[in-house]
Amino acid sequence: MTESTLSCTGLWKVFGPRAAETLSRLGPAPLPKALHAAGLVPAVRDVTLSVAAGEIFVVMGLSGSGKSTLLRCLSRLVEPTAGAITFQGTNLMTASDARMTDLRRHRMGMVFQHFALLPHLNVLDNVAFPLDVQGVPRARREERARAMVALVGLAGREGSFPRQLSGGQQQRVGIARSLAGDPDLWFLDEPFSALDPLIRREMQDEFLRLQASLRKTILFVTHDFDEAIRLADRIAIMKDGVVVQSGTPEEIVLHPATDYVRAFAGAVPKAKVVRVASVMEQGHAEGAPVDARMKVADAAPRFQAGATELPVVQDGRQVGILRRAAVIGLMLAG
Repeated sequence: MTESTLSCTGLWKVFGPRAAETLSRLGPAPLPKALHAAGLVPAVRDVTLSVAAGEIFVVMGLSGSGKSTLLRCLSRLVEPTAGAITFQGTNLMTASDARMTDLRRHRMGMVFQHFALLPHLNVLDNVAFPLDVQGVPRARREERARAMVALVGLAGREGSFPRQLSGGQQQRVGIARSLAGDPDLWFLDEPFSALDPLIRREMQDEFLRLQASLRKTILFVTHDFDEAIRLADRIAIMKDGVVVQSGTPEEIVLHPATDYVRAFAGAVPKAKVVRVASVMEQGHAEGAPVDARMKVADAAPRFQAGATELPVVQDGRQVGILRRAAVIGLMLAG
C-alpha cells in the first residue's frame, strides 16, 4: 500500500481570536506556553501524516490529546488554522464549502461515538437517509440500504426502530448508514467506546470482517491501545496535540519512542502484536504451514501436537520456519 489517499502536512488547529495571524507571527514551531500567553489554545500542533489506500490508520491518545480534533480537521468539519490537506489529489484547504459538502456526501463516510440515529425512522430508512439527501430514487436507495443492512448482520430488522435495538445493533445501523454511499474514505471517531466490553469485542470482529471484504481506506480514532493494536495497519499516538510516534503496532510495541508510548506498550503481550515473519528463521520444515503475517499468539496453538518447527508461508510460498522455542521465548517475554 503505497498510494496515499489522505495526507496532511504541518497541520495546526489553534482555538482563540486571530489564531492564524498569531500563529504566523510566532513562527513555524511556537511552544504551547507562547500560544497560551497569546490567549490561544493549541489542539493540533504541526501534524504530518499520510493514510495509504486500503489501510486502517488508527489515531490513538488519551482524552484531550487532540485526536478527535485532528479527524475533524482532516474532513474540514473543523476549520484548520494552518497546514495542508490532500485527499485523492484534491487540496482540501482551498476547496469551497460546496465542494466539501459534495465530498462528504459522496466520497467520505463518518461514524461517531454517538450513533445519532433518527428515532422516527426505521432501520432501513435510517440507512437509506444519506442516499435520500443525495436525491437517489427511492427504489435504488432502498435496494442499497437493504444490502448494507445485510452486510452488517441485521437482515430481518429493517422495519425496527432504534428504540427496539440494542446498543451494538444501533452501532451496526450507524456503520451501515455510513457505508450506504460507498465512500472512498471512512472516518470513525471512537465508534465502539460507548459499548459494553463484550459487545465492543464483537463489533471489532465485525469491523475487521467488513474491512476484509470492502478494503476501505480508514482513519479510526480511539483512546484504547488494545483496540488500536488489534485493528490497525499503522498507528499514530498523540499527546498534547502532537504525534509522538507513528508506525506499525509491532514497531510501536517493540520500539516505543518515548516514555509516554512505553507506558501504553508495556502492558501489551508481545506475542499478540509481533508477526510470525519477525521471529521466523531460514530453513525448511514439514507440517501444517503458518502464514508469515499471522500474529505469534495465533500461531502458538499449532505446536500443541508436539511439533518443534513449522513451515512459514507467504502468498503460497514457503519463506522460512517457525520454531517452538522462538514462540515460547516471545510469550515468556511478556
